[in-house]
Amino acid sequence: MHFTELAAYQDTDVPVITRGEGPYVYDTNGKRYLDGLAGLFVSQVGHGRTEIAEAIAEQSRKLAYFPIWTYAHPTAIELADRLADLAPGDLNRVFFTTSGSEAVESAWKLARQYFKLIGQPTRHKVISRRIAYHGTTMGALSITGLQAIKTPFEPLVPSTIQVPNTNIYRAPVHGDDPEAFGRWAADQVEEAILQNDPESIAAVYVEPVQNSGGCFPPPPGYFQRLREICDRYGVLLVSDEVICAFGRVGAYFGAQRFDYLPDIITFAKGVTSGYVPMGGLIAREHLVEPFREAGNTFLHGSTFAGHPVAAAAALANLDIFEREGLIDHVQANAPAFRATLEKLLDLPIVGDVRGEGYFYGIELVKDKETKETFTDEEAHRLLKGFLSPALFDAGLVCRADDRGEPVVQLSPPLICGPEHFAEMESILREVLTEAWQRI
Repeated sequence: MHFTELAAYQDTDVPVITRGEGPYVYDTNGKRYLDGLAGLFVSQVGHGRTEIAEAIAEQSRKLAYFPIWTYAHPTAIELADRLADLAPGDLNRVFFTTSGSEAVESAWKLARQYFKLIGQPTRHKVISRRIAYHGTTMGALSITGLQAIKTPFEPLVPSTIQVPNTNIYRAPVHGDDPEAFGRWAADQVEEAILQNDPESIAAVYVEPVQNSGGCFPPPPGYFQRLREICDRYGVLLVSDEVICAFGRVGAYFGAQRFDYLPDIITFAKGVTSGYVPMGGLIAREHLVEPFREAGNTFLHGSTFAGHPVAAAAALANLDIFEREGLIDHVQANAPAFRATLEKLLDLPIVGDVRGEGYFYGIELVKDKETKETFTDEEAHRLLKGFLSPALFDAGLVCRADDRGEPVVQLSPPLICGPEHFAEMESILREVLTEAWQRI
C-alpha cells in the first residue's frame, strides 16, 4: 500500500472499501464512513455517479484507446477546448498526463526546453516552498519540500531551492500583520532568485493553498507580489493545482480565486473526480510559440496521456459541475464549513483552523497559549497510534498528518452541505477530546 507503514497491519486487518454513494463510502462489513477527504482530494462530485460511468462505457465502446502522439481524437480535443475556456487569461494550451506528479514534472521539462529554445539555456532551477508536496516522480520529488520523503531516494534531480511557506500561525515575523507577512514571504522568493543567479532560475512552483503542513492559504497580496517578482526576473510562475483546481477552493482554478495569472497551471485529481486517472498542464500562449517553429518539438509524452476514456469521464464530470452549480455551491457553503470547524477551537488540543473553500487543516498543539507542538515521538503516537484509527472507527475518512506540525485535514466532496459539516465536527470533537486526555 502506498505511503503505508506495513508493520501497522501485521496484527490488524487492512480496511477494505467496497463501494461509494454520494459523500459516503462503505467497507466489507457494510459500515458507512463520511468521506471527509474526497478519497484523496479527488472525488469532487461524490461517489456512484452513473452519468460518469455511462460516459466511460460509451467511450470504451466507441474508442477505448488511441495515442495523441501525432494524432488526436474527439474527446481530448473537446476537453482541451473546455479547459482552455475555464482557465484564466491566455492559458490556452493543454498538455495531458496521467497523474499530478507527471503534470508537475512536465511543467519543469516544458520550462527548461522553452528557455533553451528562446536562447536562455542557463535557466533550469526551480524554487518551491518548504514542506510543500509536489509529487513522487524523481523530478517532482526534487521540487517537493519534504526532506523526510526525499532522503531514501537521493541523489535526486539537482537545481531545486526551498523558501518559506505561508503558514502565518507559525510566522517567524509579522505574525500579527497578514499583509506584511505576505510581502515578506514573497520577498523570500526574490532573495532566493538573487542568491542563486537570476539567469539560472526557470520557475517558481506554488500551490494556491499549500497542502502539506495543513492547508496554508496565501496572505493578502502574496500572489500579486510573487507575480511582480517573477516578471522582474523573467521567471515562470507555476500554479500547482493538482489539489486546488476544480472547485476545491471555490473556483475552477485557485489562481482565479486569489486573482493572479500564472504561466502554467498543473492539474489532476478533480478533473475526473477520480473516476479515471488523468492529469495535465495548461500553459500560456507564449510558452508554446517556440514549438510552433519548424524543427522544434516538445520532446516529452506518455502512452496514456489524453486517454479517450479519461477525457470522456472529465467531460461528464464538468457537465455535473455546470448542471448542479457546484462552484456556486462551494462559495455559498464555505463560510458555514469554516464556522463549523472553528467551533473546535474551544478544545485545548486545537491550536489553529485554516484553509479555504472545502479544504481545511486543523493544527494540534500541546499548549494553545505558547503554540507548543509535539515531539516527533509524541506526534507519531498521537496521529498514527490513536487519531488515524480512532477517526476512521468513528466513521470519518480524513487525514491525520505529521508532515510539518501535527494536523487533521479535511477535504470533503463538493456536494457536501451543513449536515455533513456537522457530522464531521461531532466526530472530530469526540475523538480530539479523547486524544487530549491521552496526552
